[in-house]
Amino acid sequence: MIIFGTKGYLYQLAILTLVCGQCGNPSAHTLRKRVTKFTLFFVPLFPFSTKYATQCTFCGAEQSVTKEQAEQLQAQAVGGPGGQGYGQPQQQPYQS
Repeated sequence: MIIFGTKGYLYQLAILTLVCGQCGNPSAHTLRKRVTKFTLFFVPLFPFSTKYATQCTFCGAEQSVTKEQAEQLQAQAVGGPGGQGYGQPQQQPYQS
């Protein structure tokens, strides 16, 4: 008997401040990556579906984005790819 199926993984890539297209409020949006993997005997083998989306923390509206758009949004976040990505730092002028 062979046991196979799928398993979903949800990754939070960044938190950005954007204007929501649904409610119109400037609020935090989470950038998420959803990966569905094929499993054999409960061991995930390979991904067969990858989707990106942003979700408004104010109203909960979710909007799908392309991989290129997700990479751009992640690059705007602090630390770039692989960083924490929790907003944009405030630049302070240097005074001696």
